[in-house]
Amino acid sequence: MGDVASRRGLNEPPTFQRERRMLDHTATGVFVIAPTPFHEDGRIDQGSIDRMVDAFAAAGVAGVTVLGMMGEAPKLDAEEALAVARQVVRRAGRLPVVVGVSAPGFAAMRSLARTSMEAGAAGVMIAPPPSLRTDDQIVGYFSQASEAIGRDIPFVLQDYPLALGVVMTPAVIRRIVEANPACVMLKHEDWPGLDKITALRAFQGEGGLRPFSILTGNGGLFLDLELERGADGAMTGYGFPDMLVDLVRLSAEGRREAAQDLFDAHLPLIRYEQQPGIGLAVRKYVLRRRGIIGTETQRRPAVALSPASRAEVDYLLARLARWDGRAAGLAP
Repeated sequence: MGDVASRRGLNEPPTFQRERRMLDHTATGVFVIAPTPFHEDGRIDQGSIDRMVDAFAAAGVAGVTVLGMMGEAPKLDAEEALAVARQVVRRAGRLPVVVGVSAPGFAAMRSLARTSMEAGAAGVMIAPPPSLRTDDQIVGYFSQASEAIGRDIPFVLQDYPLALGVVMTPAVIRRIVEANPACVMLKHEDWPGLDKITALRAFQGEGGLRPFSILTGNGGLFLDLELERGADGAMTGYGFPDMLVDLVRLSAEGRREAAQDLFDAHLPLIRYEQQPGIGLAVRKYVLRRRGIIGTETQRRPAVALSPASRAEVDYLLARLARWDGRAAGLAP
């Protein structure tokens, strides 16, 4: 994969296409994490990518994030990753697209980041490598990453200690944000992490931290309370991203009881989807039944749903349909 950006110095003006706004600290709403659809033989399903992006746009999402952990990014080669990012950006039109660019080395990270931005992406997302142990190592890593991809590229700081083993305290996050003007958003996935949101907003209230967006993950498992603590929305996936959009909207309108009722109806399925190991299988199964993607195939290595698990998801969908019509009449 060629990287025309590598021939430019880091301090040269960017040449990114600006058909959509660059990601900034004002981002709110739902940036849905997109899975990567595959045909049953493991090939990327380009038709499903277009259908999926169209469905997300119709659901009212504020943006789309590709090549995240639930996007099976490590199972794609460099050419495939860039092709997926370009296709989603092209199909999304003016809808902002964030591209996950986490990689073991900065050369691969820079190549995907700059080529994605040149294709029209709004920003990128960077997760810390599991090898980081001390606060200084964590802060130093993100400064080096921002310099490597180019400080003209806005980035999302992914905080997911349960999966990555890297613990970032509110004080460390403040240091990263203050040291890197290009860091415009936190993808908050700590668990438990409600007090972390409160602490970060308190820093801002005291004037000790510049504004930045906080979108939360974990499949929306704590989204009802995260919004009350000061989150701006969600950057996550779920079989019903349109529900997440409604939840964020109701919360922003101050309709807490209505938001909680909606969340409560979906909570059993959200909880089921959060099981380690089969979460992506559940999500793809539901998205396939909703007609959003063509198959529920994952690239190997993968864990498929057992017949018993499928029956449990079907049962939860049937119960959900009593309250939310979006779960009714799904394809078998």
